[in-house]
Amino acid sequence: MLRRTLPGLMAAFAVWTLIAAFFAVDMTEYGLVTRFGRVVRVVEEPGLHVTAPFDRIVRLDKRVLFLRPARSEYLTTDKKNIVVESIATWRIADPERFLATLATRAAAEERLSDIVLAEIGSVMGRYPSSALISTDPGESRYRAILSEISRGVADFARPAYGIEVVSVDLSRLSLPEQNREHVFDRMKAERAKIAKENRSAGELEAKKIIAEAEHEKTRIDSEAAGQAERTKAEGDAKASGTYAAAFGQDPKFYEFLRTLRAYEKFLDDKTSLFLPADADVLRMLRFDTQPAPGGPSPSAPARDGVAASPPASEGLSAGADLLLNKKPEEGGR
Repeated sequence: MLRRTLPGLMAAFAVWTLIAAFFAVDMTEYGLVTRFGRVVRVVEEPGLHVTAPFDRIVRLDKRVLFLRPARSEYLTTDKKNIVVESIATWRIADPERFLATLATRAAAEERLSDIVLAEIGSVMGRYPSSALISTDPGESRYRAILSEISRGVADFARPAYGIEVVSVDLSRLSLPEQNREHVFDRMKAERAKIAKENRSAGELEAKKIIAEAEHEKTRIDSEAAGQAERTKAEGDAKASGTYAAAFGQDPKFYEFLRTLRAYEKFLDDKTSLFLPADADVLRMLRFDTQPAPGGPSPSAPARDGVAASPPASEGLSAGADLLLNKKPEEGGR
Protein backbone atom coordinates (compact mmCIF):
# COMPACT_ATOMS: atom_id res chain seq x y z
CA MET A 1 0.00 0.00 0.00
CA LEU A 2 2.81 2.37 0.87
CA ARG A 3 4.52 1.70 -2.43
CA ARG A 4 1.29 2.38 -4.31
CA THR A 5 0.28 5.60 -2.45
CA LEU A 6 3.70 7.17 -2.03
CA PRO A 7 4.12 8.19 -5.70
CA GLY A 8 0.63 9.69 -5.70
CA LEU A 9 1.35 11.69 -2.54
CA MET A 10 4.61 12.90 -3.96
CA ALA A 11 2.91 13.97 -7.20
CA ALA A 12 0.18 15.83 -5.27
CA PHE A 13 2.79 17.54 -3.14
CA ALA A 14 4.70 18.59 -6.24
CA VAL A 15 1.54 20.03 -7.79
CA TRP A 16 0.72 21.88 -4.56
CA THR A 17 4.26 23.22 -4.34
CA LEU A 18 4.11 24.42 -7.92
CA ILE A 19 0.76 26.14 -7.41
CA ALA A 20 1.75 27.71 -4.08
CA ALA A 21 4.94 29.12 -5.56
CA PHE A 22 3.00 31.54 -7.81
CA PHE A 23 0.89 34.52 -6.71
CA ALA A 24 -0.62 37.54 -8.53
CA VAL A 25 -0.49 41.17 -7.38
CA ASP A 26 -3.13 43.66 -8.51
CA MET A 27 -2.20 47.21 -9.53
CA THR A 28 -4.24 48.62 -6.61
CA GLU A 29 -2.33 46.75 -3.89
CA TYR A 30 1.00 45.90 -2.37
CA GLY A 31 2.13 42.29 -1.98
CA LEU A 32 4.22 41.62 1.13
CA VAL A 33 5.98 38.24 1.25
CA THR A 34 6.43 37.12 4.85
CA ARG A 35 8.34 34.12 6.12
CA PHE A 36 7.68 33.01 9.66
CA GLY A 37 6.19 36.47 10.50
CA ARG A 38 9.04 38.47 9.01
CA VAL A 39 8.73 40.47 5.79
CA VAL A 40 11.24 39.21 3.30
CA ARG A 41 10.03 41.05 0.19
CA VAL A 42 7.67 43.86 -0.82
CA VAL A 43 6.13 43.49 -4.28
CA GLU A 44 4.85 46.77 -5.76
CA GLU A 45 4.69 45.85 -9.43
CA PRO A 46 1.43 44.23 -10.58
CA GLY A 47 1.58 40.80 -12.26
CA LEU A 48 2.47 37.16 -11.57
CA HIS A 49 5.28 36.50 -9.12
CA VAL A 50 7.04 33.46 -7.66
CA THR A 51 7.87 32.76 -4.03
CA ALA A 52 8.61 29.82 -1.78
CA PRO A 53 5.65 27.56 -1.05
CA PHE A 54 5.87 28.06 2.67
CA ASP A 55 5.89 31.94 2.43
CA ARG A 56 2.76 33.93 3.24
CA ILE A 57 1.44 36.80 1.09
CA VAL A 58 -0.07 39.87 2.84
CA ARG A 59 -1.98 42.30 0.63
CA LEU A 60 -2.32 46.02 1.48
CA ASP A 61 -4.37 48.67 -0.32
CA LYS A 62 -2.28 50.95 -2.51
CA ARG A 63 -4.99 53.52 -3.37
CA VAL A 64 -5.66 56.92 -1.84
CA LEU A 65 -8.21 56.48 0.96
CA PHE A 66 -10.63 58.86 2.66
CA LEU A 67 -11.08 59.37 6.35
CA ARG A 68 -13.80 61.34 8.19
CA PRO A 69 -12.94 61.87 11.84
CA ALA A 70 -15.71 62.49 14.34
CA ARG A 71 -17.06 66.01 14.97
CA SER A 72 -15.11 67.78 17.67
CA GLU A 73 -15.44 71.06 19.54
CA TYR A 74 -12.42 73.29 20.04
CA LEU A 75 -11.65 76.48 21.97
CA THR A 76 -9.88 79.37 20.22
CA THR A 77 -7.64 81.99 21.80
CA ASP A 78 -10.54 84.46 22.11
CA LYS A 79 -12.52 81.90 24.13
CA LYS A 80 -14.92 80.95 21.33
CA ASN A 81 -16.11 77.37 20.88
CA ILE A 82 -16.13 76.08 17.30
CA VAL A 83 -17.42 72.69 16.16
CA VAL A 84 -15.23 71.25 13.38
CA GLU A 85 -15.92 68.49 10.89
CA SER A 86 -12.81 67.39 9.00
CA ILE A 87 -11.83 65.07 6.17
CA ALA A 88 -8.41 63.57 5.40
CA THR A 89 -6.98 61.70 2.42
CA TRP A 90 -4.13 59.25 2.95
CA ARG A 91 -2.34 56.26 1.47
CA ILE A 92 0.20 53.66 2.57
CA ALA A 93 3.66 54.92 1.69
CA ASP A 94 5.76 52.38 3.66
CA PRO A 95 3.99 48.97 3.54
CA GLU A 96 6.50 47.22 5.76
CA ARG A 97 6.26 49.89 8.47
CA PHE A 98 2.49 49.95 8.18
CA LEU A 99 2.25 46.18 8.57
CA ALA A 100 4.52 46.23 11.61
CA THR A 101 2.62 49.00 13.46
CA LEU A 102 -1.02 48.87 12.33
CA ALA A 103 -1.53 45.95 9.94
CA THR A 104 -5.18 46.76 9.10
CA ARG A 105 -7.09 49.64 7.58
CA ALA A 106 -9.48 49.90 10.53
CA ALA A 107 -6.62 50.32 12.98
CA ALA A 108 -4.98 52.86 10.70
CA GLU A 109 -8.17 54.96 10.44
CA GLU A 110 -8.66 54.91 14.19
CA ARG A 111 -5.09 55.99 14.91
CA LEU A 112 -5.07 58.58 12.12
CA SER A 113 -8.36 60.09 13.37
CA ASP A 114 -6.80 60.66 16.78
CA ILE A 115 -3.78 62.34 15.18
CA VAL A 116 -5.92 64.63 12.98
CA LEU A 117 -8.21 65.70 15.82
CA ALA A 118 -5.29 66.35 18.14
CA GLU A 119 -3.45 68.42 15.56
CA ILE A 120 -6.59 70.47 14.73
CA GLY A 121 -7.08 71.27 18.40
CA SER A 122 -3.42 72.20 18.81
CA VAL A 123 -3.41 74.57 15.83
CA MET A 124 -6.80 76.17 16.45
CA GLY A 125 -5.86 76.85 20.04
CA ARG A 126 -3.24 79.32 18.76
CA TYR A 127 -5.63 81.41 16.60
CA PRO A 128 -8.73 83.54 17.24
CA SER A 129 -12.07 82.59 15.74
CA SER A 130 -11.87 85.47 13.25
CA ALA A 131 -8.91 83.74 11.59
CA LEU A 132 -11.31 80.99 10.46
CA ILE A 133 -14.69 82.78 10.30
CA SER A 134 -14.48 86.33 8.99
CA THR A 135 -16.03 88.46 6.25
CA ASP A 136 -12.81 90.43 5.91
CA PRO A 137 -10.32 88.66 3.63
CA GLY A 138 -7.47 90.46 5.38
CA GLU A 139 -8.30 88.81 8.72
CA SER A 140 -8.90 85.29 7.40
CA ARG A 141 -6.00 82.81 7.72
CA TYR A 142 -7.95 79.72 6.71
CA ARG A 143 -5.43 78.43 4.15
CA ALA A 144 -2.49 78.96 6.47
CA ILE A 145 -4.26 77.04 9.25
CA LEU A 146 -5.09 74.14 6.92
CA SER A 147 -1.51 74.00 5.71
CA GLU A 148 -0.21 73.93 9.26
CA ILE A 149 -2.60 71.14 10.26
CA SER A 150 -1.74 69.02 7.21
CA ARG A 151 1.97 69.48 7.76
CA GLY A 152 1.75 68.51 11.43
CA VAL A 153 -0.27 65.34 10.75
CA ALA A 154 1.98 64.29 7.85
CA ASP A 155 5.19 64.83 9.80
CA PHE A 156 3.94 62.51 12.54
CA ALA A 157 2.12 59.82 10.54
CA ARG A 158 4.86 59.05 8.00
CA PRO A 159 7.70 57.96 10.31
CA ALA A 160 5.41 56.46 12.94
CA TYR A 161 3.03 54.39 10.82
CA GLY A 162 4.26 54.54 7.23
CA ILE A 163 1.20 56.59 6.21
CA GLU A 164 1.44 59.48 3.77
CA VAL A 165 -1.21 62.13 4.52
CA VAL A 166 -2.16 63.70 1.19
CA SER A 167 -4.38 66.46 2.60
CA VAL A 168 -6.44 67.51 5.59
CA ASP A 169 -9.43 69.81 5.10
CA LEU A 170 -12.12 71.29 7.33
CA SER A 171 -15.38 70.32 5.66
CA ARG A 172 -17.60 72.29 8.04
CA LEU A 173 -17.27 74.89 10.78
CA SER A 174 -20.22 75.53 13.07
CA LEU A 175 -21.08 76.82 16.50
CA PRO A 176 -22.33 74.90 19.53
CA GLU A 177 -26.10 74.82 19.86
CA GLN A 178 -26.11 76.86 23.07
CA ASN A 179 -24.11 79.69 21.47
CA ARG A 180 -25.57 79.67 17.98
CA GLU A 181 -28.60 81.88 18.69
CA HIS A 182 -26.53 84.54 20.43
CA VAL A 183 -23.97 84.59 17.64
CA PHE A 184 -26.66 84.82 14.98
CA ASP A 185 -28.27 87.77 16.78
CA ARG A 186 -24.93 89.54 16.93
CA MET A 187 -24.29 88.84 13.25
CA LYS A 188 -27.73 90.24 12.37
CA ALA A 189 -27.01 93.38 14.41
CA GLU A 190 -23.66 93.85 12.67
CA ARG A 191 -25.24 93.38 9.24
CA ALA A 192 -28.03 95.82 10.13
CA LYS A 193 -25.42 98.37 11.19
CA ILE A 194 -23.53 97.91 7.91
CA ALA A 195 -26.77 98.19 5.93
CA LYS A 196 -27.69 101.40 7.78
CA GLU A 197 -24.28 102.89 7.06
CA ASN A 198 -24.58 101.96 3.39
CA ARG A 199 -28.08 103.45 3.19
CA SER A 200 -26.88 106.66 4.85
CA ALA A 201 -23.97 106.90 2.45
CA GLY A 202 -26.33 106.27 -0.46
CA GLU A 203 -28.79 108.91 0.68
CA LEU A 204 -25.95 111.41 1.13
CA GLU A 205 -24.66 110.65 -2.34
CA ALA A 206 -28.18 110.93 -3.76
CA LYS A 207 -28.68 114.35 -2.13
CA LYS A 208 -25.32 115.46 -3.46
CA ILE A 209 -26.22 114.36 -6.98
CA ILE A 210 -29.66 116.02 -6.73
CA ALA A 211 -28.10 119.27 -5.47
CA GLU A 212 -25.60 119.27 -8.31
CA ALA A 213 -28.41 118.59 -10.79
CA GLU A 214 -30.53 121.40 -9.33
CA HIS A 215 -27.58 123.76 -9.49
CA GLU A 216 -26.95 122.80 -13.10
CA LYS A 217 -30.67 123.20 -13.87
CA THR A 218 -30.70 126.68 -12.31
CA ARG A 219 -27.61 127.65 -14.29
CA ILE A 220 -29.10 126.38 -17.53
CA ASP A 221 -32.42 128.13 -16.82
CA SER A 222 -30.61 131.37 -16.04
CA GLU A 223 -28.56 131.15 -19.20
CA ALA A 224 -31.67 130.30 -21.24
CA ALA A 225 -33.67 133.15 -19.68
CA GLY A 226 -30.80 135.57 -20.32
CA GLN A 227 -30.50 134.37 -23.89
CA ALA A 228 -34.27 134.70 -24.33
CA GLU A 229 -34.26 138.23 -22.92
CA ARG A 230 -31.38 139.18 -25.16
CA THR A 231 -33.11 137.67 -28.18
CA LYS A 232 -36.36 139.40 -27.25
CA ALA A 233 -34.57 142.72 -26.75
CA GLU A 234 -32.85 142.35 -30.10
CA GLY A 235 -36.20 141.56 -31.69
CA ASP A 236 -37.85 144.53 -30.02
CA ALA A 237 -35.01 146.75 -31.11
CA LYS A 238 -35.33 145.53 -34.68
CA ALA A 239 -39.12 145.95 -34.52
CA SER A 240 -38.77 149.47 -33.13
CA GLY A 241 -36.29 150.28 -35.86
CA THR A 242 -38.65 148.90 -38.45
CA TYR A 243 -41.60 150.84 -36.95
CA ALA A 244 -39.53 154.02 -36.75
CA ALA A 245 -38.40 153.64 -40.32
CA ALA A 246 -41.93 152.94 -41.48
CA PHE A 247 -43.74 155.55 -39.44
CA GLY A 248 -41.04 158.18 -40.00
CA GLN A 249 -42.21 158.42 -43.55
CA ASP A 250 -45.64 159.67 -42.38
CA PRO A 251 -45.77 160.96 -38.76
CA LYS A 252 -49.43 161.91 -39.04
CA PHE A 253 -50.38 158.36 -39.98
CA TYR A 254 -48.30 157.01 -37.10
CA GLU A 255 -50.08 159.33 -34.68
CA PHE A 256 -53.39 158.24 -36.14
CA LEU A 257 -52.53 154.54 -35.73
CA ARG A 258 -51.35 154.99 -32.15
CA THR A 259 -54.58 156.75 -31.30
CA LEU A 260 -56.59 153.85 -32.72
CA ARG A 261 -54.59 151.39 -30.64
CA ALA A 262 -55.25 153.49 -27.56
CA TYR A 263 -58.98 153.33 -28.30
CA GLU A 264 -58.69 149.57 -28.74
CA LYS A 265 -57.09 149.25 -25.31
CA PHE A 266 -59.69 150.98 -23.22
CA LEU A 267 -62.91 150.99 -25.25
CA ASP A 268 -65.23 147.97 -25.12
CA ASP A 269 -68.90 147.23 -24.54
CA LYS A 270 -68.47 147.20 -20.75
CA THR A 271 -66.59 150.47 -20.32
CA SER A 272 -68.10 153.89 -19.64
CA LEU A 273 -65.62 156.72 -20.06
CA PHE A 274 -66.31 160.40 -19.42
CA LEU A 275 -63.86 162.82 -20.98
CA PRO A 276 -64.03 166.51 -21.85
CA ALA A 277 -64.79 167.30 -25.46
CA ASP A 278 -61.40 168.87 -26.01
CA ALA A 279 -59.42 165.89 -24.72
CA ASP A 280 -56.48 164.92 -26.89
CA VAL A 281 -57.51 161.32 -26.94
CA LEU A 282 -60.82 162.29 -28.59
CA ARG A 283 -59.27 164.61 -31.10
CA MET A 284 -59.37 161.97 -33.81
CA LEU A 285 -63.14 161.69 -33.35
CA ARG A 286 -63.75 165.31 -34.32
CA PHE A 287 -65.05 165.61 -37.85
CA ASP A 288 -66.56 168.52 -39.65
CA THR A 289 -70.22 167.98 -40.24
CA GLN A 290 -70.83 166.97 -43.82
CA PRO A 291 -74.24 167.44 -45.41
CA ALA A 292 -76.08 164.28 -46.09
CA PRO A 293 -76.75 163.63 -49.76
CA GLY A 294 -80.12 165.13 -50.74
CA GLY A 295 -80.61 166.58 -47.26
CA PRO A 296 -80.55 170.15 -46.03
CA SER A 297 -77.25 171.95 -45.91
CA PRO A 298 -75.88 173.34 -42.64
CA SER A 299 -76.84 176.87 -43.69
CA ALA A 300 -80.32 175.96 -45.00
CA PRO A 301 -83.01 178.35 -43.92
CA ALA A 302 -85.53 177.34 -41.35
CA ARG A 303 -88.76 175.94 -42.48
CA ASP A 304 -92.00 176.88 -40.82
CA GLY A 305 -90.08 179.08 -38.44
CA VAL A 306 -87.98 176.29 -37.05
CA ALA A 307 -84.24 176.30 -37.63
CA ALA A 308 -82.77 173.01 -38.76
CA SER A 309 -80.06 171.80 -36.38
CA PRO A 310 -76.93 170.40 -37.94
CA PRO A 311 -76.51 166.61 -37.52
CA ALA A 312 -73.20 167.03 -35.71
CA SER A 313 -73.79 164.20 -33.23
CA GLU A 314 -74.59 161.76 -36.01
CA GLY A 315 -71.47 162.70 -37.92
CA LEU A 316 -69.34 162.41 -34.80
CA SER A 317 -70.74 159.01 -33.83
CA ALA A 318 -70.44 157.67 -37.34
CA GLY A 319 -66.85 158.86 -37.58
CA ALA A 320 -65.94 157.19 -34.28
CA ASP A 321 -67.54 153.95 -35.34
CA LEU A 322 -65.65 154.00 -38.58
CA LEU A 323 -62.37 154.61 -36.82
CA LEU A 324 -62.98 151.84 -34.29
CA ASN A 325 -64.21 149.49 -36.99
CA LYS A 326 -67.43 148.99 -35.05
CA LYS A 327 -71.04 149.13 -36.08
CA PRO A 328 -73.13 151.96 -34.61
CA GLU A 329 -75.52 149.51 -32.96
CA GLU A 330 -72.72 147.88 -30.87
CA GLY A 331 -73.03 150.77 -28.38
CA GLY A 332 -69.32 151.44 -27.77
CA ARG A 333 -68.91 154.60 -25.78
